Amino acid sequence: MAILRSHVLLRPSLTCLCHTATVPWNRRNSYAFKSSYRVAARGSYQKEANQMEEAIVDADKFRAEFLSVLRSRRSGEVPLNVKHAKPVLNPLIQEANPPTFSEAMASCPKATFSNLKDLLHEENLHLTTEEGEQGQLPVLIISMKDSRQQKRPAIVFLHSTNKCKEWLRPLLEAYASRGYVAIAIDSRYHGERAKNKTTYRDALISSWKRGDTMPFIFDTVWDLIKLADYLTKREDIDPCRIGITGESLGGMHAWFAAAADTRYSVVVPIIGVQCFRWAVDNDKWQARVESIKPVFEEARIELGMNEINKEVVKKVWNRIAPGLDSQFDSIYSVPAIAPRPLLLLNGAEDPRCPIAGLDAPVSRTQTAYQKFGCPENFKFIPQPEIGHQMTSEMVKEASDWFDRFLCQNIKE
Repeated sequence: MAILRSHVLLRPSLTCLCHTATVPWNRRNSYAFKSSYRVAARGSYQKEANQMEEAIVDADKFRAEFLSVLRSRRSGEVPLNVKHAKPVLNPLIQEANPPTFSEAMASCPKATFSNLKDLLHEENLHLTTEEGEQGQLPVLIISMKDSRQQKRPAIVFLHSTNKCKEWLRPLLEAYASRGYVAIAIDSRYHGERAKNKTTYRDALISSWKRGDTMPFIFDTVWDLIKLADYLTKREDIDPCRIGITGESLGGMHAWFAAAADTRYSVVVPIIGVQCFRWAVDNDKWQARVESIKPVFEEARIELGMNEINKEVVKKVWNRIAPGLDSQFDSIYSVPAIAPRPLLLLNGAEDPRCPIAGLDAPVSRTQTAYQKFGCPENFKFIPQPEIGHQMTSEMVKEASDWFDRFLCQNIKE
């Protein structure tokens, strides 16, 4: 569909240039690559221009190949359709003992209102992203009722494995109190898109057996591209100020969605970015496999193996998320986010996202941002002595990053 391709393959140097006049000066400085590209294109800095063009071509190539894979297992593309839905009273979390509180999310900075709940406006929607039951994307949007009828910055929040969009409500309300339009979705086979507590597990196994869906990361990325179609048309959202973040699986969704679609202008994956191929090659795949072990057990049995080994792991990744440990791995996909502001937050002791495996992706990403002339737009923070856990410190770092690049004038 032309409307999708025009955004997904749009060169980042051209993204949202029509809006720069409305952006405060301090935000325009964060996008200094735009002006430097124009100067370079006139011949003053030909070396810099060539470096930028090289980075742009690499990102365009990645997006074209990735979009081709996303389209390869669609049940049928349909026009984007929006329906109003009812609030979910009993959200489904696919865990034996679902948690009821997150200290990290509760710590998110928020404006002080004695009656905040009364000031918030909530919308529940279903977007049609493709044919079939899983093509119905549940969306929760929270904003302030008194938005002064002006376009606001927006942020998409993505939940972790087995959770749902309602779990993210503390973050949505905190950001909404500060003037953001806060959005959350149910990823594939989660929340409203799940029938029971084994729906996601069953979908992963089905993907291995049938090879017709990509429930691990990629199918939800397709939804996020379609979500961007919708958000950029809303009257209350500035289409050039849409951020995206998520925790764990949600961090992976945020990372790949931003790599695929330049309309996500500020990006903060939390405990999600990893190098899948490095983990296989260096025998550090066990913790990631353990998080969705049933599909690997099923593959082990079908492949006639006595135990799950790296050959099983490689075959599963190639089946349920083609290219995940090769041409779409972090060493290629993370640099494709440049030059948009990108903050990576990880635990330094996270066994699911081994920090040693990020040396090459981080180095290549730094190089990409240097080519665009905006190294300050990329930052990597591995929090010491933290495993696979989103912390209050990470929540604060993410909040500061979004405030810095999206809305320094949000209350003006």
